[in-house]
Amino acid sequence: MIRVGTDKPCKLVYSLAKHEYLGYLIEPHIVQLNTDGDFSLTYQRLFTSTASEFQEFLDATDLKLIKLLEEIEQDHIIKKHFKKTIRATEFFTKNWDEKAYDSIRPKIEKKLAEALKLIKEKEFYLMSKEGWPVEKRIHFATEPATVLFHFRRNETETRYFPTIKYLDNRIDFMFKDALIILNYPAYLLLDDILYDFEQELEGKKLQPFLNKRYISIPKSSEATYFSKFVSPLIEKYHVYAEGFTIHTEKHIAQPILKVVYVSGGISELQLFFKYGNYTFPAGGDLAVTVRMEKDGDDYFFHRIRRSLNWEKKKLDELIEMGLESNSDLFVHLEVANNLDDVDKSFSIFDFISEYHDELIEKGFSFEQDISAKKYIIGNSKIDLEISEKNDWFDIEAMVQFGIYKIPFIQLKNHILNKKREFTLPNGEIAIIPEKWFSQYGNLLSFSEGDDQLRLKKLHVGLVYDFANSDLATITMDRKLQRLSDFDNIDEIPSPVHFKGVLRPYQKAGYDWFHFLQRYSFGGCLADDMGLGKTIQTLALLQKCKEEQQEQGIHTTSLIVMPTSLIYNWINEAKTFTPNLNIYTHTGTFRDKNINIFEAYDVVITTYGITRVDADLLSEMYFHYIILDESQNIKNPSSKSFKAVKQLKSKHKLILSGTPVENTVNDLWTQMSFINPGLLGTQAFFQTDFVQPIEKKKDDEKAQKLQVLIKPFVMRRTKEQVATELPPKTENLFYSEMTEAQADVYEKVKSEYRNELLKGLETGEYKQSPIQMLQGLTKLRQIANHPYMVDKDYEGDSGKFEDVIHKLESVVEAGHKVLIFSQFVKQLDLYRKYFEEHNMRYSYLDGSTTNRGKVVEEFKKKDEIQIFLISIKAGGVGLNLTEADYVFILDPWWNPAVEQQAIDRTHRIGQTKNVFIYKFITKDTVEEKILALQNKKLRVAKSLITTEESFIKSLSADDIKEILA
Repeated sequence: MIRVGTDKPCKLVYSLAKHEYLGYLIEPHIVQLNTDGDFSLTYQRLFTSTASEFQEFLDATDLKLIKLLEEIEQDHIIKKHFKKTIRATEFFTKNWDEKAYDSIRPKIEKKLAEALKLIKEKEFYLMSKEGWPVEKRIHFATEPATVLFHFRRNETETRYFPTIKYLDNRIDFMFKDALIILNYPAYLLLDDILYDFEQELEGKKLQPFLNKRYISIPKSSEATYFSKFVSPLIEKYHVYAEGFTIHTEKHIAQPILKVVYVSGGISELQLFFKYGNYTFPAGGDLAVTVRMEKDGDDYFFHRIRRSLNWEKKKLDELIEMGLESNSDLFVHLEVANNLDDVDKSFSIFDFISEYHDELIEKGFSFEQDISAKKYIIGNSKIDLEISEKNDWFDIEAMVQFGIYKIPFIQLKNHILNKKREFTLPNGEIAIIPEKWFSQYGNLLSFSEGDDQLRLKKLHVGLVYDFANSDLATITMDRKLQRLSDFDNIDEIPSPVHFKGVLRPYQKAGYDWFHFLQRYSFGGCLADDMGLGKTIQTLALLQKCKEEQQEQGIHTTSLIVMPTSLIYNWINEAKTFTPNLNIYTHTGTFRDKNINIFEAYDVVITTYGITRVDADLLSEMYFHYIILDESQNIKNPSSKSFKAVKQLKSKHKLILSGTPVENTVNDLWTQMSFINPGLLGTQAFFQTDFVQPIEKKKDDEKAQKLQVLIKPFVMRRTKEQVATELPPKTENLFYSEMTEAQADVYEKVKSEYRNELLKGLETGEYKQSPIQMLQGLTKLRQIANHPYMVDKDYEGDSGKFEDVIHKLESVVEAGHKVLIFSQFVKQLDLYRKYFEEHNMRYSYLDGSTTNRGKVVEEFKKKDEIQIFLISIKAGGVGLNLTEADYVFILDPWWNPAVEQQAIDRTHRIGQTKNVFIYKFITKDTVEEKILALQNKKLRVAKSLITTEESFIKSLSADDIKEILA
């Protein structure tokens, strides 16, 4: 019941109260005022729940204080620490003891100290024994008081007592009913003034003297007492001594780094500071360190003043260089951000090698841990020269460890086998810096020769990498240098009989083709879908024809592609290069006489025909062999790859918007086709690149792979080159499951979760990912609509309702929209709805036979605003710029597939802004897929394409997270 009325004057006050068990607490009270403005006997304790009643009497600080003080109120303390409902009297009589007090009181004091800082501007009172909150006004001291500890030693005893000074006056606090209301930081209440102290004093240092003049230490105990009590006291506080001597000393300090080698563990540097004859481990916050010395019956305390700011600066210098402390007590430093697969026992030597001279300049000196092995501490460097010859690059290099120089080739096996210790002629051991393995590993992996290192010309990417670093001196043909910078390639005149104009970026691709041709390199044009890879290639072939006509010769080129693209190539050739004489080698009744090819400029065939006719096609030497959608040969054991490897030509090109479709391994076959030997053997590539990049998420390896392939891969995104494309806006739309839907989802999730978690424990899930896929697919379907897995389900779906609602508003506004789903069952649900509501739509899935007619109908008929498309059937080969909205109904494992779907409308020719809506059902596997998509995209993006295998890369932790 509220006793204080808000219709009469009130005042909020803060009261210092003594709790029988918890010690001193502070309570907020609202007190009714009398007519003359004095406090009445009507008051009320305020809590956050009741504060709103008295809002007009409170400010923001009061609200903060009420909440803070509520957290140390007895009921709150009991609830927090006992976890059960219990009456306060029962709790304190049965569960409270000194141990509980010692555990909980410091936490209370932390909040009290915070509260006292805020209360300084408020009215603060001492509570009466009867509980009246305004017995006596308490005033805060205007500045901190200081304490001086006195020691008086004579032949029999040492007397010890403190004195307190406030505003330069000594205050008498003994036998004056003074109260220590907080131990740390100490607060002393004397008369009506509350004192705090400047030296982070503990109240227990004063407590004995509230009712005692001094403490006496007998001579028999003084040695122990001086060592354990007086020394620490001198370090922290002001001390006055009679009968022993305190020397304050200042020295110029020197930082010392002690190298501690831990075989198989984490080696470290221990930081010490030497002040005169005294050495202290770094760390701690004492500005003064005391060392006690006894000479006969005399005691000397050496107060060594330490420059903590300077020490911290020296530590910060080390941290800025890349070290981090692994200990709270002492500063033991190890190299920060170590990768899991790096041998940390040597990492500290890498650090010293890199920063040795700089550390010496900064005043650091080194000590080595006593060990059976004598390691060289100092700089290590390599002088590397690479020079171009006719068909290769020569590599000359010398290595320096301390005063020793050795040929770099002697380190080849050490670096390739990641052996860190190299024994020098005098028996000392040099540690090969960790970074050399990554800096020079590729170079040595692909180099040849026992006495003289050499590199093939096609590994020019490695040479560029060194040319762009300070690791080597490079001598090479200036024109060859340009291959690393696509902007500076010589311009080649466009073919005379090319109909149309190449856009600037298409012209750059055409020029690049000619550059590759000059050096007999193969290339991969990996432009985004819709940027005209076909047109750039046709321009090249037309130019080849014209140049050869001038020379009086004729050659034939071969283009291999998926069947679905033949029509597109023929149409593009008719439009842009009508002079090219093209033969289509397809069909069951195709002519097997290869001699007829010679009459044509270009032969077009499919991967399927190539597999069957490999022996036939391999009889001819083509000018160019070009593979379109070259990811078709990604599998090295496939018949397609084996077939195209048999074919012979002067030049090779591959075209693909997604050369890496599922795994980095996809690259090996394609790069081996255009530039054999570029990526080493398949086994080497798997071990050295695929596994580190995919399993260990090794960004550095991904970068090294990029270096190798970059000169031979040209990739431009729509964002980079097609400035005429309007921006696209991507939106995530989250849907809630209906209750019935959530019930089905949870039931199915529990069933699969138990099975999968059991499989994770036994490791069986690695052998049977199919079960995992089935479970995850079923959950994805339920997240869309439970009807997809249970024909008897009669409830609703949150996402279905959201999509329909959003769709109706888009259609009503006159827009055209593409709706993609992986699940044909899901598209059927929408078809049924559209038919029931007389909504016109187009539909396309893998079984659609009149694909062209369906597409044309959607493009040309204004009344058809909706196109339902199976993402697998409609992800490629469609140009649907009439649509300006894309709905993706279910997040696909592979984000690149979604991107291809979006590209059906967001491509050249689009004049409208494109809006993409991805519909995600909250609290389901779909949300987890989205998060994992983003996580697993990073490494793949650093290569050529936009994605990485999703399912194969799921770890046990990922699966647990999905099923959480």
